[in-house]
Amino acid sequence: MRITIGDVSAWSIPAAQKEARRLQILIDQGNDPRQVKEEQAAAKEAAILDNEMKAANQALQTTRESVTLGMAWPIYLEAKAPKWSARHLLDHQRVIAAGGISKAKGEGVTVAGVLSPLSSVSLCDLTSDRVTEWLNSPDTIRRPTQARRAFTLLRAFIGWCSTKKDFKGIIPSGACASHVAKDVLPKPAAKDDCLQREQLPLWFEHVRKLTNPVHAAYLQGLLLTGARREELAALKWGDVDFQWNSLSIQDKVEGSRIIPLTPYLAQLLAALPRRNQWVFSSHTAKSGRLQEPRYPHNKALTAAGLPALSLHGLRRSFGTLAEWCEVPTGVVAQIMGHKPSALAEKHYRRRPLDLLRMWHVKIEAWILEQAGIEFVPVAPGLRVVKQ
Repeated sequence: MRITIGDVSAWSIPAAQKEARRLQILIDQGNDPRQVKEEQAAAKEAAILDNEMKAANQALQTTRESVTLGMAWPIYLEAKAPKWSARHLLDHQRVIAAGGISKAKGEGVTVAGVLSPLSSVSLCDLTSDRVTEWLNSPDTIRRPTQARRAFTLLRAFIGWCSTKKDFKGIIPSGACASHVAKDVLPKPAAKDDCLQREQLPLWFEHVRKLTNPVHAAYLQGLLLTGARREELAALKWGDVDFQWNSLSIQDKVEGSRIIPLTPYLAQLLAALPRRNQWVFSSHTAKSGRLQEPRYPHNKALTAAGLPALSLHGLRRSFGTLAEWCEVPTGVVAQIMGHKPSALAEKHYRRRPLDLLRMWHVKIEAWILEQAGIEFVPVAPGLRVVKQ
């Protein structure tokens, strides 16, 4: 075996002799100096890689610990947005918004979202104590309904983080356990806002006086169809069939449902301007359609001297007022897009559109009669309002 120690100019004779004796000892012990050298180089390289990996993991852990709720929230929204409705996405954006932006309508600036105080908190510091402290803050206590909603959204976010490798294990367990909010937030009360029969004349009078015909038609449409606010707001002209008097609604539960287009509502929709694909269009909104109908509705309520009534309250009003007409419960549920509440309804009732129309027309006629709005027939199946 011949082994080269190195260049003669780099080694002195005593140093070369010492290295030769070391190599001889290795050989006497039954070791191949060349193999020993390779093993030592591999061990050194492994140690370097191990140190680099430890440094990278430490840097990654430091980065993970520095991620705040405000930094992770947009990533969460981007991942979930394709499966959410536009309204649900907007709720998530508003709940953590910093506020202080000039309002699109009216004077003043926007108010910070109820979850915004936690936006600067690191995910690793999002403990149950920190969440409890947020729930006990004066601003959160002042907005209990929004706080409960924000708590629910935050808990869903934490559940999503636990399934993603970039965020898994950062947030302490139990940060949003149910008992955290139980002792702080009041119990949610079921809303019962609803138009009474004797309030219909005033409501229709002032809603029909709104200067924007789109607002007036939309609000009346909510009451006369019992649709959810976004279901009706997202109605396109392609969803309206004036020939067969039907509306195709994008149902949030079933995906879609077809309901009758009643005579009075057909007249309202036919009179609307066709600016784009949306039935309830808007020339100011970026999306091209109606975005926030609460303001004109509240304006009409104030002018009429009626108590506060939410847009969902109009949906509730349709279901309540339909009982005056003794309409079968399953018919009302199918028009409104409620899930069947009984086995027979779920598996053995598939009412055709004609049957729904018969009852729906009766409901509309009764509501308009109570509101003092008279009709005169102008064509089979169509009526117009007397001017």
